[in-house]
Amino acid sequence: MTSLRQIRSFVAVYEEGSFTAAAEREGATQSGISQHVKQLEAELGVALFERQGREVAPTLVGKKYYAECVDVLKKLDAARQSVAVNRIGGAIRVGLMPTFTRSILTPALETFLGSAPGSEISVIEAYSGVLTDMILKGELDFAVVPAFEGAVGISHRLIARDREVLVRARRDDAGGFAAVKLATLGPLKVVLPGMQNTRRRSIETYFATNGVTVTQRLELDAMMGTLQFVAASDWVAILPFIMMVSDLDGGRFDIRPLNDPPFYSEFVLIEPSRKAMSPAAAAFADILAAEAKRAQSAFRQRFGAPGRRAARR
Repeated sequence: MTSLRQIRSFVAVYEEGSFTAAAEREGATQSGISQHVKQLEAELGVALFERQGREVAPTLVGKKYYAECVDVLKKLDAARQSVAVNRIGGAIRVGLMPTFTRSILTPALETFLGSAPGSEISVIEAYSGVLTDMILKGELDFAVVPAFEGAVGISHRLIARDREVLVRARRDDAGGFAAVKLATLGPLKVVLPGMQNTRRRSIETYFATNGVTVTQRLELDAMMGTLQFVAASDWVAILPFIMMVSDLDGGRFDIRPLNDPPFYSEFVLIEPSRKAMSPAAAAFADILAAEAKRAQSAFRQRFGAPGRRAARR
């Protein structure tokens, strides 16, 4: 009879792509994981993986069986939570990028802790690659990252579609909020995230396809450092509006939406496919989504829809 341990071992090998990594994830030995998978294949009478040395790849049957197994594990997890929890409580771990921690985390936490006083929450700030790896290992309940093609073992849903804005030091009291066409601003000195960052590739593509001239690039994978440097220099940065919403009425930054054409970023909430989100984690995810929508409403109130204001220097 198929055991839950066999199913978990199979899912771990499928998602990790190797018996060694699966054993590390499950806190088991490689031989133990291998034995569980072999027992499962014997009971089913089919091969679930093709083995080539240390490399393993799922067979067509294995791919179909994986989808069924993930559904079973998620339902079992949901059933466990339904009898173990009768209110929003417990400990949750959430991964967020600086985009979300800077402006909307504080109001989200205030709302969440007020509605779920029995909950404990840990927020880990990191960039998308680190957060995705933590999700795959089951170390986080959920994370928010830029939209990507997806990965085995991860479920995702859109949480925000945000406008990218030009951020530079404010040099006069009037400031200004009109949209800008970057190609008309002349040569730019731009602070950018490193090439491993998903947003860097999107920004470079926008520059290349829209005639934006950049004379100098500074790679800086430190968001607070980026903002401090921009505020004290003539360098600029391209950042998601959701990150800058709390600075609209401050005196440090000139914030202008990119126009002709507008530039968007999409952010998704990711979670392990094999786990059901706890009531506390689901509640916090909903609160974060609501704060993101509130930021987008602030954008529309301040700037209007794309094209409603003429782009100017």
